[in-house]
Amino acid sequence: MKTPRVSIIMGSTSDLPVMEKAAKLFDEFEIPFEMLALSAHRTPHEVEEFAVNARKRGIQVIIAVAGMAAALPGVIASMTALPVIGVPVNSSLEGMDALLSIVQMPPGIPVATVGINGSLNAALLAVQIMATADAELAQKLAAYKENLKQKIVKANQELAKVEYKFKC
Repeated sequence: MKTPRVSIIMGSTSDLPVMEKAAKLFDEFEIPFEMLALSAHRTPHEVEEFAVNARKRGIQVIIAVAGMAAALPGVIASMTALPVIGVPVNSSLEGMDALLSIVQMPPGIPVATVGINGSLNAALLAVQIMATADAELAQKLAAYKENLKQKIVKANQELAKVEYKFKC
């Protein structure tokens, strides 16, 4: 059994559809990860146990997903020195409440924050953090980014073929 390097923590399993892109990216990069449902409000003792012991279990980065009050990322960050990436979820107020809650952390309790429902960027940020000390992962990341570039180059070539009467 592999040891997870990344934890994806959701306040509720209703957040799972938002996190699918992150899970698929970790699969693509062959990075062992875990997914847990823990709530800052409903299971605070379990959140504390998780956060305090995460590093001992081999976790390198934590992605915490939350909507509405969005306390989970900050609560976890207050209990660990591991990097925590917050993903605000569009569960009410178009996700702005969650976004503002996560980015307004007090001094000394940083939480990196991605866009609303931005699990893919959260996963990529986690990969970038881990790649600073993992040459093989850094190579995979460079190839991934080159592939993104090539997709745009190809799209631009296809766009050049599209004809309109007044297109130059």
